[in-house]
Amino acid sequence: MVLKKILLRAMILVLLGLGFFPAALADGLVYETRSFHNPDGIGKVYMGREIAQVMGYEGAGWLERDRRDGEEQPQKVIAGLDLKSTDIVADIGAGTGYFSFRIAPRVSKGKVLAVDVQPEMIEILKTLKTKKHLSNVQPVLGSVTDVNLAAESVDVALMVDAYHEFEYPKEVMTSIVKALKPSGRVVLVEYRGENPLVLIKGLHKMTQKQVQKEMQSVGLTYLETRNSLPQQHLMIFEKQS
Repeated sequence: MVLKKILLRAMILVLLGLGFFPAALADGLVYETRSFHNPDGIGKVYMGREIAQVMGYEGAGWLERDRRDGEEQPQKVIAGLDLKSTDIVADIGAGTGYFSFRIAPRVSKGKVLAVDVQPEMIEILKTLKTKKHLSNVQPVLGSVTDVNLAAESVDVALMVDAYHEFEYPKEVMTSIVKALKPSGRVVLVEYRGENPLVLIKGLHKMTQKQVQKEMQSVGLTYLETRNSLPQQHLMIFEKQS
């Protein structure tokens, strides 16, 4: 019986790759849907983790709150990216560009691709870009399954408190890996799921173990975790050349 299930799964994957099945059918191979679930989640489970609800553009003001600098210490996050002036950085789930606009001066000969799936956030990014006179920030409208970036065009892909909300994490991460240059890095900043004293809703935190499992499933190699931030892990992965 187990062997039959394995063979059936393999056959479906092959046929899916050849285009014989709609993408929706693939969900059943990667994701689990639960009728009864955490109210802070969407009822969709990936690799044992329920995906958190997305914070909509209506919460843009919270992203720019005055106390965020002290709570998250963005200067330490940016220092941890070890950027070169020529780097192309993709800020995935950029929101209002809180990090994008802080990174831009560090890559004066490169650029920041500020990716978000909400058209309203893209409009906010465009407005702030004009206001801040930062021509090397490029807003990019992604989709729930694809970041819409050119293949092998990105040196560093940064996700700050965003990955745990991706509706299709497998597909999005696959598109990010495709967009990375050989030896390009993925940097995730997530609130520490191991620490109950970090007063963030459970589904909006992640453990190192869970992040490593999910990143390794798309072929990324774990490099290190930096714990210099007050409440978050800064985890670094690499695309093999």
